Amino acid sequence: MDSQDERTPLPAGSGWLIGLLLATFVIGTDDFIIAGLLPTISAELKVSEGTAGQLVTVFSITYAVACPILAVATRRVPRKALIVGGLAVFAVVNFVTALATSFGMLMVLRVAAALVAATLSPAAFAVAGRLASPERTGRAIGTVAAGLTMSLVVGVPFGSWLSGLAGWEATFIAVGAFTSLAIAITALTLPRIPQTPVVGVAARLRLLRRPPVLLCVLGTMLASTGGLMPYIYMAPITHDLAGVGGQYVGVFIAIVGVSGAVGTVLGGRLTDRWGVDRTLLAAFGGVVAAALVLLAVGGIGQGAAPAWLIGVVLVLWGVPGWGNNPPMNARAMHMGGDAATEALALNTSGLYAGIALAGAIGGGAVNTSGGTGVLVVACAAGLITIAVMALAVRRYPSPRHASQSDTAPEKEKNAVTP
Repeated sequence: MDSQDERTPLPAGSGWLIGLLLATFVIGTDDFIIAGLLPTISAELKVSEGTAGQLVTVFSITYAVACPILAVATRRVPRKALIVGGLAVFAVVNFVTALATSFGMLMVLRVAAALVAATLSPAAFAVAGRLASPERTGRAIGTVAAGLTMSLVVGVPFGSWLSGLAGWEATFIAVGAFTSLAIAITALTLPRIPQTPVVGVAARLRLLRRPPVLLCVLGTMLASTGGLMPYIYMAPITHDLAGVGGQYVGVFIAIVGVSGAVGTVLGGRLTDRWGVDRTLLAAFGGVVAAALVLLAVGGIGQGAAPAWLIGVVLVLWGVPGWGNNPPMNARAMHMGGDAATEALALNTSGLYAGIALAGAIGGGAVNTSGGTGVLVVACAAGLITIAVMALAVRRYPSPRHASQSDTAPEKEKNAVTP
């Protein structure tokens, strides 16, 4: 990491936190926006929408596979240089994407974007957790995670609207422009992080093979499988429960996005107040409870439940559904120890693996039992998640503040308050 005398105080303020939030916002927008661009990309590049949809697949697979590998490969790169430089590359990739003239070229550029995103995201969470004071680690991680949910609420709808107005190329230009803003903010406000002992690759890999880390990743994979399955199959679920579709689906997705953004911030604050493990289990329990309420609403309403009631329950589902992100990342950081960034990267791979499983398993549930079948399977996955994580936190409990470790006094000496 950056060489800096540890007696030199880090600059106060929260500008660096805003910069990291904007970084995750552009990464999330770039990741999710393809879904809204499929029709225009398909028409202009003369491929089917199914083929164009593989742009999402290749991005997700590349991200999941590359994330832990790149975390190890970039371990010696100063964090500020990695984030600012990575954002610069990300901006260039998006500007070049706007110039793509063939589907093959676009596919290659999506792989490049995924590689950069896989490098930046874990680093952003790790830096937020390290720079924040120990009692505010959850809040800092929650703020950075809010950038991802904000991308669903603001970035994706804006990108889709811009695509309809000026073509899909304009969307990537906009992502590049917002990334340039993130570069400026992080370059000006992100402090240089004091140098810490560098742990070798072999030692880091041994840390990542520890049961506490692997259980954390397994919990993330299970949680995203059950928690995101209803989001992916929102259309059949709302059709079966309320008999609505079309414009209602967009409204329901927006409701989940807004409540999810609130949930990430709330999850961070509760992590600092309640502790990591208690917040984590409460969030998982909230997701299962909300899914059960949805099933009950659908059963009582016999497929004609009021749309407003579905919206209310989706708020109750969205808050804990995204609120588990800060405590889970905080737990991954702690369990990773000296390999915290790599543990976060591996945890992110678990998230994307869970998304893939949610799509595959949820698709089978839709084909056999419709939208209610998805909710049943999601509840089962949620209960398994709670069981696994209850065992994990009992066997390997997190400290009161997840940022605490054997080197906590050194961290507190250099902490800044967001």
